[in-house]
Amino acid sequence: MGRPSRALLTRERIALAALQVVDEEGPDGLTMRALAERLGVKAASLYNHVESKDALVDAVSELVNEEIDHTPLADPDWRAGLAAYARGYRAVFLRHPNTIALLARRRVEADRALRGYDALLALLGGAGLPAADAAEVAAALDYLVLGSALETFTAGFTRAPAVYRPDYPALADALDASFARGGGAAGLDDRGFELGLRLLLDGVAARTG
Repeated sequence: MGRPSRALLTRERIALAALQVVDEEGPDGLTMRALAERLGVKAASLYNHVESKDALVDAVSELVNEEIDHTPLADPDWRAGLAAYARGYRAVFLRHPNTIALLARRRVEADRALRGYDALLALLGGAGLPAADAAEVAAALDYLVLGSALETFTAGFTRAPAVYRPDYPALADALDASFARGGGAAGLDDRGFELGLRLLLDGVAARTG
């Protein structure tokens, strides 16, 4: 009996291809037809493994969530653990920024994602935060991480600082000074995230002190 000419379809293979489509073409590019073309199959055959577009997005969500490292949340030093978790969380969505619009408003249903939030809230509770405060910090962390990955600050300022200077001197001076610290636009964005994270950590410390 001969071997199949192409790799057999599986839910995981379909999800990986869907994630590639979103990474390359954005969330609007994810259609069953486009996905089938990428996989070299008929669109109808996809429904043997994912029953709907909604189920496909769930599968993509699971893949992205698997990349988030939750182990820092077990660090007995809550500040170090929370910082490491936030940086890793952001790194995942910097790799997959197009998934944010696709996933951000969906219900959190996957067991791994729910366990991650549970571990985060347990860490914050262990740091001494009341449960309601812990929930607000978790929300603020999501805003910081996802916002910084979705829309970078410097993406709005594509001209050289000197071009802004005649009409917007304070903006030009700020961009010049930040770029002088190194890393160009990416360096400014990274430092902005780190400042936001530091302020968040300081806020947690103030509430637990």
